[in-house]
Amino acid sequence: MPTVVVMDVSLSMTRPVSVEGSEEYQRKHLAAHGLTMLFEHMATNYKLEFTALVVFSSLWELMVPFTRDYNTLQEALSNMDDYDKTCLESALLGVCNIVQQEWGAAIPCQVVLVTDGCLGIGRGSLRHSLATHSQRSESNRFPLPFPFPSKLYVMCMANLEELQSTDSLDCLERLIDLNNGEGQIFTIDGPLCLKNVQSMFGKLIDLAYTPFHAVLKCGHLTSDVQVFPRPEPFIIDEEIDPIPKAINTDLEIVGFVDIADISSPPVLSRHLVLPIALNREGDEVGPGITDDTEDENSANQIAGKIPNFCVLLHGSLKVEGMVALVQLGPEWYGMLYSQADSKKKSNLMMSLFEPGPEPLPWLGKMAQLGPISDAKENPYGEDDNKSPFPLQPKNKRSYAQNVTVWIKPSGLQTDVQKILRNARKLPEKTQTFYKELNRLRKAALAFGFLELLKGVADMLERECTLLPETAHPDAAFQLTHAAQQLKVASTGASEYAAYDHNIAPLQTDFSGSSTERM
Repeated sequence: MPTVVVMDVSLSMTRPVSVEGSEEYQRKHLAAHGLTMLFEHMATNYKLEFTALVVFSSLWELMVPFTRDYNTLQEALSNMDDYDKTCLESALLGVCNIVQQEWGAAIPCQVVLVTDGCLGIGRGSLRHSLATHSQRSESNRFPLPFPFPSKLYVMCMANLEELQSTDSLDCLERLIDLNNGEGQIFTIDGPLCLKNVQSMFGKLIDLAYTPFHAVLKCGHLTSDVQVFPRPEPFIIDEEIDPIPKAINTDLEIVGFVDIADISSPPVLSRHLVLPIALNREGDEVGPGITDDTEDENSANQIAGKIPNFCVLLHGSLKVEGMVALVQLGPEWYGMLYSQADSKKKSNLMMSLFEPGPEPLPWLGKMAQLGPISDAKENPYGEDDNKSPFPLQPKNKRSYAQNVTVWIKPSGLQTDVQKILRNARKLPEKTQTFYKELNRLRKAALAFGFLELLKGVADMLERECTLLPETAHPDAAFQLTHAAQQLKVASTGASEYAAYDHNIAPLQTDFSGSSTERM
């Protein structure tokens, strides 16, 4: 998940801070100290993360484009100049442009805004932007919410008392609300000093940049792994009181499936699975980085000589063309597979399915899948020329049935005219007449269109009076019977008005004799 650090370099950030000692500190120095701590942590634990640095005052500037070189980011912190007033809206607009140009609108991104809580003055200030928020046109909309999935973290170089003395805290909270509530505001606890700034940035690290370590298990084989980026909790919308579901730190492999059978399933997110090597003393030697190059090389050599289940699994899935189904929690599954970056390089990836017992309908319920040895005969055939998937659904799908749809008036008119045409050809078309009549009746009851039933009944009675003298006597009986049944159904107060009830042809002496002749 890329990160954009947005640093306030307005004049208000140069305000001095009384810190113990002879050296004079400014708020921008405290901010730079906190960001250095963040970059050092990411260089050790999040070295695959792409990070960009943006500075702003009345204008914004991209100091460092998205990079994994955290030395460059730390050097840029010491080369920042001081500018004029604060204009937060232009900075947020710049973040939108930078992220969309680099990643598009589908990749989640974290925005870390470092400011002192001063909102600026006059036109372009945050107060002015929020006051005119509801009066803007679509072409001049406020940058929040961001057009990409995001979380906005506001790091204030001020304590809570200072922010509450003005309306700064309310305005900053409004920013989080405009970003669909995704984000958080951090303030310094107590006086402004290096220790309290470290504590504030430590809270951000614990919340958003703590690496996710897990244990990958398959039978008696285990491996310590890091999942990157960190899986976010998933909230099920269908629940009355939605509770975020987080994946377990124990990832249990429950089986293996051919890639062709699982195809390309819908997933919530995709993650790298990186093995964490342990030396003989039990300390981690990867995937983080060390300060000394020689120590790093020796650590990598030691890690390369230790057998690792994660490496074995990756190679096996790649050679066999299979995926491993992994249980993430109660009724929550995912899959492990090998994905190639190039012809020579591939990675072990994990994709998360939606929570539920049946995330992939063509595989059926995950709990009911079993080994091939439990089947009476090989479901893949003796020559591996067939597959038991996809499973055929027990119930016929709604889109595979002939459903009556009246989107346009012409559709309803066509169905009524079809009934009237068959009515004029009674008794030869008796079966077709009642089939179309029952189809229309069920659709009208389903839509609550009871007036239609009464209207069609009146039409059938009118057709009965217009029958020619040469018409078969059974036609009049059938039309009268059908009209009466529709009128009863239109009241909705009889057993004949039930949805499952079908109008059956009236049995008469004429219909019996005609059937015998046929």
